[in-house]
Amino acid sequence: MSERKPIDVCGISFEAFPVEHSIRAPAVGYRIAANRRSAFYVPDVVAICDPAAALRGIDLYIGDGATVTRPIIRRRGAVRIGHTPIRTQLDWCRAQLVRRAIFTHCGSQIVGGDERVLGALVRRLGRERGVEARIAHDRIGLSLDAPAANGSLA
Repeated sequence: MSERKPIDVCGISFEAFPVEHSIRAPAVGYRIAANRRSAFYVPDVVAICDPAAALRGIDLYIGDGATVTRPIIRRRGAVRIGHTPIRTQLDWCRAQLVRRAIFTHCGSQIVGGDERVLGALVRRLGRERGVEARIAHDRIGLSLDAPAANGSLA
C-alpha cells in the first residue's frame, strides 16, 4: 500500500502513514475511517513521521503497548529503532487533541506484570493528559460512536 494515498475497501478508508520503528521490519500506522469516525492504529512505533496529519481529528488512537514508561529505543547509525512508551504516546494524543487511546501489542512489562496495577497506571497517565486510556485485552469491545455510559472504552 502506498503511503499517504487512501484506499477504500467496502466503504472503509485506509491510509498508511510512515513511522519510525525498525530497519529489518519497517512499519506504518494506519488511519482508518468510516461513517465520519476514525482511528489511528500503530502497534509498533518509535515516532510518527507526521503526527499532526496522522492524528488530526481521530476518535481513537490504538498504539504500541511494548512498554508503559521506559523507552525501548536504540540507534543504528542515525536511525532510531524500537518502541516508544505509552506515556510518550499519550503526550502525542494530548498534543493532537485525541481523547481516547487503547494500547495493544503489549510487551513483557504488561503481559508479565500485575494487570490491575499497570491498568491503573495507564489510566492515570491518560487522565493526567486528558486522554481516556486503557490496555487492550482479548474480547474487548469498542464503539467509536460515543464513550460507554460508564466512561470506559468498552
